Amino acid sequence: MEARRVVVTGMGAVTPLGNDVESFWNGLVEGKVAIDPITRFDTTDYKVKLAAEVKDFDPTKYMDFKTAKRMELFSQFAVAAACEAVEQSGLDMEKEDPYRVGVIVSSGVGSMQATEREHQKLLEGKKVNPFYIPMMISNMASANISIKFGMKGKNIDIVTACASGSHSIGDAFKTIKYGDADVMLAGGCEAAVCPLGVAGFTSLTALSTSEDPSKASRPFDKDRDGFVIGEGSGVVVLEELEHAKARGAKILAEVVGYGATNDAYHITSPAEDGSGAGMAMKIAMKEAGIEPKDVDYINAHGTSTHHNDLFETRAIKFAFGDEAKNVAINSTKSMIGHLLGGAGGVEFIVMVKAIENSYVHVTAGSVESEEELDLDYTFGEGKKKDITYAMSNNLGFGGHNATVVVKKYEE
Repeated sequence: MEARRVVVTGMGAVTPLGNDVESFWNGLVEGKVAIDPITRFDTTDYKVKLAAEVKDFDPTKYMDFKTAKRMELFSQFAVAAACEAVEQSGLDMEKEDPYRVGVIVSSGVGSMQATEREHQKLLEGKKVNPFYIPMMISNMASANISIKFGMKGKNIDIVTACASGSHSIGDAFKTIKYGDADVMLAGGCEAAVCPLGVAGFTSLTALSTSEDPSKASRPFDKDRDGFVIGEGSGVVVLEELEHAKARGAKILAEVVGYGATNDAYHITSPAEDGSGAGMAMKIAMKEAGIEPKDVDYINAHGTSTHHNDLFETRAIKFAFGDEAKNVAINSTKSMIGHLLGGAGGVEFIVMVKAIENSYVHVTAGSVESEEELDLDYTFGEGKKKDITYAMSNNLGFGGHNATVVVKKYEE
């Protein structure tokens, strides 16, 4: 079968900067940092005090109260983002073959809160909630979206830690490209700002211990000391081009490349030479039919940890060679923290908005890099830039690498 073109027709976001795409994007353009003291639990005995929490979120705007009660926060975020994406796309499921519409919206960890809550009941000799398992497991984000909209096609949950969202979009792209679906909702979600989540990442020494929100998440800065945990969801509607045109959908961008590799190196650290992530970028560019000089912008994984930022820089140099210094790079995590499995979804949306607005947002909080970190990380302020091709990288524990390439749409 001849490969089909895949376009973006809808986007939805729930983020620490706002609970819709427009407020999220406007916050990025303004350089707002949505990192604050943790309110979800008492951090008195914790080294880590800051997180990027979603604020003013009301699940009953997207579902009835009973449905919300049987859905954990990560799933609520995903359904909310999906509602916005479907609304923007104008998709009418009554006019679609439901078996040609699928969902791949992933979470890296599911609900740690449900595990904390129900384990405490177990210790106290109380009855565990009969809905504990179906509320906790990470595939329920995709499942709840399909139930909400009646989407009966391919429905899976790709769990690759912090690369989950990007792998989900990449796999959805391939699903449409090679004819297994006409429409896919894809992206990621996460809600792990809880005692177990923060304590676990703190023990790994992965989180910043800064108590200054403006200096906690500093990707590519010489003084970076770990990432800030965030939460939220990003979901997009991907669609076969002719299908989108036939129903008069507004086309936002085109997905043209996807690369997926593994470092086969270490359970938490990326490969030191950047070869794994670099190969994912090369594979994505090859599928897109482009060369490094054609890429105008990279939304980096950029977590603000020592290893990630150094090794991702090496990966970009591995993939781009001499062109590495000519591409604009930034990290959305500088403002909303690291959404773990949700990162790839919201950062894909940033790529599309950057193309649409010809703008690369600032890497907030970062001031000065170090000797080997010598690329254009967009420190200081954002910049106007015409963007034809944009790339997003996400890397996950276990050595998982995902790269997605998006192009400005042309007939």
